[in-house]
Amino acid sequence: MRIRTLLASLATVTAVIGGLALAMPAGATTAAAPFADPSKAPGGNFDLSVWQLQEPVGSPGKPTTIPSSRLQGSNGFQDDYFYTDKRDGAMTFWAPEKGVTTPNSHYARSELREMNRDGGAADWSLGGSHKLQATLRVVSVTKNVCVGQIHLGSGGSSTKPLVELYYRANGDIVLGTENSPEGGQTLHNVGHVSVGKTWNYTIAVSGGDTIDLTVNGSTTHYDIPSSFFQYKQYFKAGSYNQSSSDSTTNGARVGFYGLTVSHS
Repeated sequence: MRIRTLLASLATVTAVIGGLALAMPAGATTAAAPFADPSKAPGGNFDLSVWQLQEPVGSPGKPTTIPSSRLQGSNGFQDDYFYTDKRDGAMTFWAPEKGVTTPNSHYARSELREMNRDGGAADWSLGGSHKLQATLRVVSVTKNVCVGQIHLGSGGSSTKPLVELYYRANGDIVLGTENSPEGGQTLHNVGHVSVGKTWNYTIAVSGGDTIDLTVNGSTTHYDIPSSFFQYKQYFKAGSYNQSSSDSTTNGARVGFYGLTVSHS
């Protein structure tokens, strides 16, 4: 199994719970935030070697992309759209309603795209087991924000996501499953968490034909239409805002405390 982990870069960390000290491995997703150093860039607290960042700036239709090599390390890349929260060390993504978008979207994003450790773009087949696990909180959102995706890679001309996980301003968590590579999305209500509260999700593919979604311990399953089988996939996570306007102050801000990708 290949495991790609965005967590505090420590072999072990110690948590004090009710006066009891507990040793936790670096792979413990929920342990990331209390042990991250707020003085470091995200790359000093999290392993960013398997991600690249897309930001809501650049030229029209061509958002700025920050490669993994620039994200890594305590003095790695950070700015107003991607930074360490000085209060708790969260890796924070800010996407305003007004920003540069990709040619196939009307919405701005500050979002990580899965990469391979050799620098190539991740592009994996549906067969096998694939998981994206996250602990996060939506700090603020105007209407709706996508916080995790499985996106189509090579294999055809479609640029659609296979699945998108949305968080709405009223606290509802909604999964969008694409009906076909040509478009159309079915929405599923999968949970509710108040704005500012921490929660977790796992977006997984199993058996080559099933999406397994877990939100705060509750799991649901969704069939993958056969029209997607020809496509390879990759994960995305961050703040992909789902509303647009001329405002640079309204938008979606999301903090991540743990983010793990695994394939087997």
